[in-house]
Amino acid sequence: VIVSQDCGHAETARVIASYAPAVAHIRQPELADVPVPPEHRKFQGYYKISRHYRWALGQVFRTFRYRAAIVVEDDLEVAPDFFEYFQAALPLLRADPSLWCASAWNDNGKEGLVDAARAELLYRTDFFPGLGWLLLAELWDELEPKWPAAFWDDWMRRPEQRRGRACVRPEVSRTMTFGRKGVSHGQFFDQYLKFIKLNDRFVPFTRLDLSYLRKDEYERFFLAQVYSAPEVKLEELQKGAGGDSGPVRLQYRGRDSFKALAKALGLMDDLKSGVPRAGYRGVVSFVCRGRRVFLAPPSDWTGYDPSWS
Repeated sequence: VIVSQDCGHAETARVIASYAPAVAHIRQPELADVPVPPEHRKFQGYYKISRHYRWALGQVFRTFRYRAAIVVEDDLEVAPDFFEYFQAALPLLRADPSLWCASAWNDNGKEGLVDAARAELLYRTDFFPGLGWLLLAELWDELEPKWPAAFWDDWMRRPEQRRGRACVRPEVSRTMTFGRKGVSHGQFFDQYLKFIKLNDRFVPFTRLDLSYLRKDEYERFFLAQVYSAPEVKLEELQKGAGGDSGPVRLQYRGRDSFKALAKALGLMDDLKSGVPRAGYRGVVSFVCRGRRVFLAPPSDWTGYDPSWS
């Protein structure tokens, strides 16, 4: 475990040092303000965070020479099977170049939107979730030379970084954040983040067959499941009409349609470079009134529109 400190607080350093020798304590050497454009003065914190990520990941992969790393912020609580999950995800990333990371986070992981009884379920997502994530040294080799001055997570979500690759994410989050105070001033915290369901039981992922997450196999079964599900209207879904409890599909036909349906269902409705949170090929999977729902574009979907935001 490497703890990278990005402040000069003596008390913080003392607490970190108290965990020695179980942790390696490293300190960001540059603590001064970052020169920013005048209109970005209020975003100084985002510039410092990006600078710290670049330095700390450089230490992990260049100085310590690790071949993979799990990035965890200091305001995250982790699930009992957090490390088990990533241990199982590591071979997937090494074997499948269409995957570029694995994340512990489900952006739509609020209680009531997930099936807590199916905590072993994993998905591919085109959205970079962060909040506890695994990357390989090879990915850092690619990203480091062009690492951004600020807003690194949204930068990761741009098509020129993602390059058509996906991330693994769980049905039930393996992290939860208690960080209401921070650089983002609690953006999304009261509405979404504090309600994220943290998995509370151990799933032996390393003993499970996760080959279904390989691109070809996943798209075959996932898309068949989505587009064979009967289409329903929002009103039917909200009323819980019908005796059948099988999966259903709710179709959107444009940016405004997606945002309206997501908002009505309590999902995160923002898009980054056209990609919905937790979405794969435009499809967002969640639970409503105990029923699996796929919020999906038409079956002839041809790709994300980066102008959607």
